[in-house]
Amino acid sequence: MSTTTFVYGDGAWGGDAAATPSLTIEVQDGDIATVDYRPAPDGLGRFYLGFQPRDFFDDPAESDPVDLAAEAEAFAEWALLVGAVDVEAKHVRRLLAEDHVDEPADTFVEETVERLVRLVGLPIPEGLEGGNDLV
Repeated sequence: MSTTTFVYGDGAWGGDAAATPSLTIEVQDGDIATVDYRPAPDGLGRFYLGFQPRDFFDDPAESDPVDLAAEAEAFAEWALLVGAVDVEAKHVRRLLAEDHVDEPADTFVEETVERLVRLVGLPIPEGLEGGNDLV
């Protein structure tokens, strides 16, 4: 399985993941993106785009359950820390990997990652190969 990791910290892609605020996006084979963000409320700070690992691998041990509504709300709050325009949680929520999804909206998870990055007003990191025609 090939994995590409993008880290936003210290105000730039390629920054320090230990900085606050920070964002780490790990893309696996065009199917799963793990999104970790800090700071986050206790018990939150990780969600998935595309498929949730527990569903993709048909094994509940692959990932913890995700409270999608709480993660969307917390990530929208996180976006304010990086100076994004006011992001509504409902717009974040639409991008998150659902439980037991058969097929995500985007063919490649990189497209969804690009949508998320654009939503919070960050530049697209070098090496992210999503769709170029996204709005």
